[in-house]
Amino acid sequence: MSALIAALLIAALVAFVVWLLSGPFRARAPVAAPADSDERRALESAKEAKYAEIRDNETDFRTGKLSDEDFRALNRQLRAEAVEILRAIDELDSQTSVPTD
Repeated sequence: MSALIAALLIAALVAFVVWLLSGPFRARAPVAAPADSDERRALESAKEAKYAEIRDNETDFRTGKLSDEDFRALNRQLRAEAVEILRAIDELDSQTSVPTD
């Protein structure tokens, strides 16, 4: 009977040591929105649409549909809007990234 108790104590001690050493591997990462979330898809779509608007604006200027002054004003506005979209994407990425210790 004492051999059985000794075996159980050794098994419990080994299980405890394994549990203790595996702690860093068991640490749960914070739950984050997946990279392909609805918000991310919407921002990526808005970014592509804004890039298309910038290209269209440049084409309109090259073909003479816009004056230099109108082109510059619209170009400045479109690029500022694109920057805001890119900042929103970066912010979303920073919220969903897992911090490293």
